[in-house]
Amino acid sequence: MEKPSVRVYTDYKSPYAFVANKAIFALEQEHGVQLEWLPYTLRIPEFMGSVEARTPHFWRKVRYLYMDARRFANAQGLTIKGSKRIYDAFYSSAGMLFAQRHGIFQAYHDTVFKRFWSHDLELDELADISGVIASIGGSAKDFEAYVNGPARQEHDRIIDEAEALGVFGVPTMVFNGELFWGGDRIALLIERIRAPETIAAALGSRRPK
Repeated sequence: MEKPSVRVYTDYKSPYAFVANKAIFALEQEHGVQLEWLPYTLRIPEFMGSVEARTPHFWRKVRYLYMDARRFANAQGLTIKGSKRIYDAFYSSAGMLFAQRHGIFQAYHDTVFKRFWSHDLELDELADISGVIASIGGSAKDFEAYVNGPARQEHDRIIDEAEALGVFGVPTMVFNGELFWGGDRIALLIERIRAPETIAAALGSRRPK
């Protein structure tokens, strides 16, 4: 019997994606699903605006969000230090795709998240991401060839497909066409996995008459 599939969109520069990993990976062990990890590389200025235009209200919200994420991180023994600047995480997203194809995804995923949030890795430095690939048994040369070859086109296609589905943030899980955004929606996702027939009823009730 084929395992049900859950697509997971994530971004290494999201603290909430970081702290949701444990519960998402548990879906495989505890609920028999197959996870498909894909990058949704957040474009921070697009939804947060320029730094100069941000208000005191905005910065109070940011401070709260980091404090909140640290609560979840502390419960798992993880470290979250405040982001130093705005990052273009394309290289780390390309690394995610490369690592899956070369059987080193789990090590790559854990290493990039932990090192970035400990201020030990720059997501937008190709040398840093190539170094991670090499440190876990992959080929830095092959990864850099991928980055300089088809990676950008593939990455952008994945983002376009995600947004066509309605994805706008991370982590977002997609199961049978239904979206679940945030670690606090994993319990609801589990309900759907256990009783997938409820999805048709849930989605059907939203259709206009």
